[in-house]
Amino acid sequence: MALANEVKKDILTAQRNEITEHFIYAKLAEATKDAKNKGVLKQISGDELRHYNFWKKYTNEDVKPYNLKILTYYLISKVLGITFGVKLMERGEEKAQITYAEMAKSIVAARAIIKDEDKHEKQLINLIEEERLVYVGSVVLGLNDALVELTGALAGFTFALQNTKLIAVVGLITGIAAALSMAASEYLSTKADEGSKQPLKASIYTGIAYIFTVLFLIFPYLIFQNYYFSLGVTIFNAILVIFVFNFYISVAKDMSFSKRFFEMSFISLGIAALSFGIGVLMRIVFNVQI
Repeated sequence: MALANEVKKDILTAQRNEITEHFIYAKLAEATKDAKNKGVLKQISGDELRHYNFWKKYTNEDVKPYNLKILTYYLISKVLGITFGVKLMERGEEKAQITYAEMAKSIVAARAIIKDEDKHEKQLINLIEEERLVYVGSVVLGLNDALVELTGALAGFTFALQNTKLIAVVGLITGIAAALSMAASEYLSTKADEGSKQPLKASIYTGIAYIFTVLFLIFPYLIFQNYYFSLGVTIFNAILVIFVFNFYISVAKDMSFSKRFFEMSFISLGIAALSFGIGVLMRIVFNVQI
């Protein structure tokens, strides 16, 4: 079948994408211990190879995969979880599906490829049972509580104490005590629910998320001398944590990013502003001089 240059160029691009994703899924399947997940990943890898061979019939050319893309998504999946890695990659296939739809106008058999890609999406939704996603609720609890509580506390301490080292020490003591308290509460709550989560693991996930957030919010006060500038960096860090975490959740669990991001940001910054005002009031009322 003779192909126009533009159509052939699009098909070669699709061909290269398919062989690239074939190797990504194959590499992930090889690294996965869970038998169910390994089987699904191998199946999708085989489908991608079949798509590659389908396009090859029209181009009569072999193409090499994007090696950097293979390495990138493999590392993302190993660090942040296979669910996140493959769903992030599948998000990028939206453009490919538009291209397929255009090519299907001249190559009717391409419609089958589109159906397969839709099938991939459905398989990936129920693909993986990862521990990190089972306990994501515990991580949310730790992150959210630390962001709201400590951002507000640091804002209040900033005006009341007006000394970066003192603010950092008081904030660290407050944060660690709150993290231990929150972890203990999560342990008791999970144990009372008698669900699928293990109480000890749930409490560890909550506590670790809380402590890491505390350290990230406090470190500006250990680096900079100006307490107002430190507060500004802390607020920026809080927004950054909210952005990164909500992006992760939106991809891994197919949830709305913008709604959760703006909601958490509004709550955290609102509490910070209120606490800053309370700090101003307490300094005036009690005539604190440091």
